[in-house]
Amino acid sequence: MIVDKRLTVRKIEHMAAKAKSSGVKFRPHFKTHHSAEIGEWFRPFGVSSIAVSSVGMAKYFADHNWNDIMVCVPANIREIDELNDLSKNVTLHVLVDSLETMNFLGEKMRSPVKVWIEIDVGYRRTGVPAARTDKISKIAEHVRKYRNLQLAGILTHAGTSYHAKSLSEIRKIYRESVSQMKTVQEFLASAGFPDLEVSVGDTPTCSVMKKFEAPISEIRPGNFVFYDLAQLNLGSCREDEISMTVACPVVSKAPERNEVIIYGGGASLSKEFYTAKRHNVYGVIAQPDGEKGRTKPVKDVYVASISQEHGKIIGPKKFVNDVKIGDVLMVLPVHACQTVLLHKEYQTCEGEIINSYQPSIC
Repeated sequence: MIVDKRLTVRKIEHMAAKAKSSGVKFRPHFKTHHSAEIGEWFRPFGVSSIAVSSVGMAKYFADHNWNDIMVCVPANIREIDELNDLSKNVTLHVLVDSLETMNFLGEKMRSPVKVWIEIDVGYRRTGVPAARTDKISKIAEHVRKYRNLQLAGILTHAGTSYHAKSLSEIRKIYRESVSQMKTVQEFLASAGFPDLEVSVGDTPTCSVMKKFEAPISEIRPGNFVFYDLAQLNLGSCREDEISMTVACPVVSKAPERNEVIIYGGGASLSKEFYTAKRHNVYGVIAQPDGEKGRTKPVKDVYVASISQEHGKIIGPKKFVNDVKIGDVLMVLPVHACQTVLLHKEYQTCEGEIINSYQPSIC
């Protein structure tokens, strides 16, 4: 993986400034970059609170001096020992969307944690549906039974924004999700839970919206740090804002089929794709370009299919004829978060090696 540090830092600065001008906390989701070193690029812009996607990742960043950490999946009760270890040393935020989890945490947590009720505003993955105020209020009421649980607020991920077809639709999803969160916040205030915070977080809406207004108190974008082809197709970013690519060597050619084979398949790029002009696209191709990292994508050249280690690139005859075995091509990934999971380290355009967190898989 090759990362353009200067471009990445500019995007961090921009998102931090947007949050500050709106008067909301910037809690970036570190699941995209997975790296303690890249995490340090956030600190100069006042970032002290982060989100992660697993307890293991929370421990990794806690070991690198991050002390305010939110685990952005419903709390896994089978990791109660790890949650207890973390909560002794950091301000730990956990998500709940059921009474079962709430009561288990209340009975088992030995140190204080901040609890967020996850609200489903339409994505239908996790969270209590916004309309189920009866269930939401019951979960909130049960917090009061336990001395180590503090209800901090309500949280949502407007994941439907990743299926939007236009910028106007992204803005509509944002407005509708915020409206639902405001209704839930006001209901809880009337039920005796005033001043609860409201946390939102998805890269499309956080990128497209210029300002965040009440009731939002914090934003949690993650993918913006690199962006990718999925975000480009949504309109969340420009092509020149994509700051991470995968360098893949050419290992074979089939000029008669206008094909180039790279050493870089599902194990390097992930198996994420999108469809354009009835063709699956697993990445688009640029050329290496020194300290800039890459050129603009080469027109009509893309990764058309992948196996575990191989990627098949299709392109115009001239491109195929010009490419030599042993050349390195730069692949812009479809989904940066998935691609990062597959690599142990980055290299900056200046040649610096940066390690990343590797979750244990068992």
